[in-house]
Amino acid sequence: MSFDEFREKIRRGSPAPAGLSPLVEALWHDARGDWNRAHECAQRAPGPDGAWVHAYLHRKEGDAGNANYWYARAGRPPATTALAAEWEAIARELLARDGATASSGA
Repeated sequence: MSFDEFREKIRRGSPAPAGLSPLVEALWHDARGDWNRAHECAQRAPGPDGAWVHAYLHRKEGDAGNANYWYARAGRPPATTALAAEWEAIARELLARDGATASSGA
């Protein structure tokens, strides 16, 4: 799924598409205003990408200390862009990787 398709489905209020990775699902729920569900999804995803989404969510929550911990776990500097810009950057990167994985059959 492209980023534009993803964003349009959110805008239309469609249900979350089947087969989303936990991290893309986290971004879906966050965009729909369900921070708690987004956080639950992020907690299910280990590794640097999971830490990145986790950091973004705690930054959005206003918990800078916790966000900085998760940025460090992700191997990324703390974000300084607007929240919407960070959400878009994360979504674009994760969706591009998911699409590459799906098209390679991996």
